[in-house]
Amino acid sequence: MIDVQETEPQGPSDLSVVVITLMKGPLYRDTHEKPWALLLDLRSQVSDYVSVLGLQAVVDDSEGYAYLRSLPVDDGIELPRLVARRPLSFHTSILLALLRKRMAEFDASSSETRLMLTREQIVEMLRLYLPPSTNEARLVDNIDTNINRVVEMGFLRRPRGQENLFEVRRILKAYVDGQWLADFDARLDEYLDELAESEGKEG
Repeated sequence: MIDVQETEPQGPSDLSVVVITLMKGPLYRDTHEKPWALLLDLRSQVSDYVSVLGLQAVVDDSEGYAYLRSLPVDDGIELPRLVARRPLSFHTSILLALLRKRMAEFDASSSETRLMLTREQIVEMLRLYLPPSTNEARLVDNIDTNINRVVEMGFLRRPRGQENLFEVRRILKAYVDGQWLADFDARLDEYLDELAESEGKEG
């Protein structure tokens, strides 16, 4: 009779912890201390592993974040996307551009690393780019919808216990670069001209 020994199932490896955390979204040094430390120790293994899935692990040591992005399609082989592209509304794009510009100004004028904005500051930033409304509550609700969308995307974070305060996450710099801003500024100028023309007709 052959004695078959049962083996205990192994728990998740350190590599699994890092990859799964990255699959769920950006990894931050200040909020994911253990996975971040593991990532730094296993960086080459993580890169090799996710590359099989058509992904690249981007790690910014100075800013303290890491994320996954899709590798360029090579030799006509196109894999299903694991990192989904998120369609953005125009006003959400405006908010991202305004936050990116505010971060650039902050970095140029402050030695601090964390840009904190109140809900009221964000409302005032975005208010100028929304069609005028006689219903103030509806206008603010519209702005809150865009703020919440950016929170879901991981570019804004509410500190615990402070619903009306937001930290602008530095990973925004990786997604909204100078070329994106330049292209968007051109579209924004056209939008503002149309908005002013519309207000003139209504007046």
